[in-house]
Amino acid sequence: MATTSEQVRAWTGPALFSYGFRPFFLGAGIWAAVAMMIWLAALTGWIELPSAFDPVSWHAHEFLFGYLSAALAGFLLTAVPNWTGRLPVVGWPLAALAAFWLLGRMVVLVSSGLPPVAVALADLALPLVLAAVLLREIVRGRNWHNLVVLALLAVFTLGNALFHWQAARGEIAAQGIGLRIGLGAGLMMVAVIGGRIIPSFTRNWLVRQPAGPARLPAAPMQRFDKAALLLLLLALLSWIILPDARPTAALLALAGIAHMARLSRWAGDRTWREPLLMVLHAAYLFLPLGALTMAAAIFIPDQVAPAVAQHLWMAGAIGLMTLAVMTRATLGHTGRPLAAGLGTTALYLALATAVAARILAGLWPAATSALLAISAVAWVLAFGGFAVLYGPLLTSPKG
Repeated sequence: MATTSEQVRAWTGPALFSYGFRPFFLGAGIWAAVAMMIWLAALTGWIELPSAFDPVSWHAHEFLFGYLSAALAGFLLTAVPNWTGRLPVVGWPLAALAAFWLLGRMVVLVSSGLPPVAVALADLALPLVLAAVLLREIVRGRNWHNLVVLALLAVFTLGNALFHWQAARGEIAAQGIGLRIGLGAGLMMVAVIGGRIIPSFTRNWLVRQPAGPARLPAAPMQRFDKAALLLLLLALLSWIILPDARPTAALLALAGIAHMARLSRWAGDRTWREPLLMVLHAAYLFLPLGALTMAAAIFIPDQVAPAVAQHLWMAGAIGLMTLAVMTRATLGHTGRPLAAGLGTTALYLALATAVAARILAGLWPAATSALLAISAVAWVLAFGGFAVLYGPLLTSPKG
């Protein structure tokens, strides 16, 4: 049987389709920037969105279910062959998966006047086919412990389907249960996958430092980690079902504290010399910050808006974590050193600026317009910059 590298080298078509991370990471970066520019144009009245979704719902959908589905596909199509020891999806099958994702983006954008069922099916094509491919690989590779990731992808897809159902009923889907389910699944992926890779990458880097490994991260998935994940799962389930209930706020606060403690065990304070690693810790920090802020929004709704917490989660935890993983994976799989240059560091700073400005916009009403503009521009610079800086790596043969 051919090895993974032999399978990749056997593909003689465009390098873009030689490995799963290539088309999906590039597509994710471009779409994150383009969708924000479309949103700004709609917000300022320059264009009228031809989508059946209301503008806010389109904006929320295209980040959570549009951008994140591409980032997840790129990560999983690259990681699962390593997990299972089986061959990756390459070539025209990979191109077909990328086409499914692109079809979903275009159909949702121009869905006004189209049958809602057709729009939903076009948008759900990628996650459904991707789930089938991953299930086949996990079962044939007998890699049972990674079924949890597949289960989270299934829940994420269910959230997308419910989002379409609510939008078709004329509801503001951005405030509905479909979005909460999808966001909850995305956050659990950050917690589960981040909890594996962050301490492992940190340990690997620290032991190679000249000063020596004075303090290393705790090993991943110990009892404390499992308890913290269970608490987060319960808190998110409560938030999905009872988003305004005080018991939900209490669970979210406890989960936030637990994951702050979890993060503190990974020696992130020792990674400041390497932005490629430090950004993973910074991205994870937004998960407990979002939980604590959502708890505050429930307890004191007159002072803290739920949108502030949602942006900490969506733009911070999910946005920064996916950007961090996309940059690192691209460098590693194209044979470049695992170190962030000035350009990559600038991408991280731009996205951190976007998140900070968006949060301040929700807390400082007098400066909301200016801060939203700063946030949007910084967001476009972060993801547009990723497409420009990493596009040549993603579209060229390795090496």
